[in-house]
Amino acid sequence: MKCYNWNGVTFFIIEGLSNLGEFKMLIFVILLLGYIVILGGNSMIIFVVLSDPKLSSPMFFFLCNLSLVDMAYTTTTVPNMLSGLVTGVSTISVQGCFLQMFVFIMLSVTGRATLTVMAYDRYVAICSPLHYSSIMTLPVRLLLVVGAWAFGTACTLPAICLGSRRYYCGANVVKHGWCDPASVRRLVCGDTLTDNIVSLTFGVVAMLTTGVLILTSYILIGLSIFRMGVGERLKAFKTCAAHLTVVTISYSAAACVYISYQSWSMLTEQVRIIVSVLYSALTPFLNPLIYSLRNNELRESIGRMLRKLGPTTVLPMKGVNTVS
Repeated sequence: MKCYNWNGVTFFIIEGLSNLGEFKMLIFVILLLGYIVILGGNSMIIFVVLSDPKLSSPMFFFLCNLSLVDMAYTTTTVPNMLSGLVTGVSTISVQGCFLQMFVFIMLSVTGRATLTVMAYDRYVAICSPLHYSSIMTLPVRLLLVVGAWAFGTACTLPAICLGSRRYYCGANVVKHGWCDPASVRRLVCGDTLTDNIVSLTFGVVAMLTTGVLILTSYILIGLSIFRMGVGERLKAFKTCAAHLTVVTISYSAAACVYISYQSWSMLTEQVRIIVSVLYSALTPFLNPLIYSLRNNELRESIGRMLRKLGPTTVLPMKGVNTVS
């Protein structure tokens, strides 16, 4: 991808949360613990799903992909932020900055596309249960996952490639926790109207496309549930509860971040950065907890795994005297 426009600026300084003073250590501990939970929780889901034959349904196949996206998504930014909080300064090369920007945004869009695929999976399971196995075959599942990753890449690449060709001179301090596109764009020596339009256009396309498809799936699911009996309604609701909770939190948090970015006069720069940092770690942190608590099959599988890994009690053999 020959997009880079080499110029005098060779690296960026990520200001991040370096101005928090005595609160830096508190933020460091919160981020570190959250990152450990994200890696541990999502790794556990992937391990359990891959090792338990009872969790071979398409829903868990997509859940594995979502957990993988969440781990990669947070790993793109959190380790750099932790390093910056400890050392007091965080630098990144121009190439590394745009690579981080691309991977971060691409994974963010891919995560929402995966939630869209999971909504479609729930729609097929509830509205066409008799044809579910014949529709959600392994090739179809792979095609849907590849499509989610391709959609994330297609929505991200144009704006990143355009921004990386701009000329950067003078100030090289990024006032954000990572290489945020809007923050990096302020350092461009020249007009960025085209960049803003392209970035906004693809951002709206990504949010609206996934949001409308998820909403449509749940409207159709709701119409189908109304025609069911009480017992079937309860079972269908339990099937969708975890996914619906994750979708609600994800899009609500995104709306809060958007509002914080628009409230320039009401919120300080540090507060906006903290809101963005918490948002980037919120859904990857909550996803394994929500699915573990809301999904009976996954919860039971995790329980079986923990019992296998736990200490075993050695019982005395018959006919052998034991000394008390």
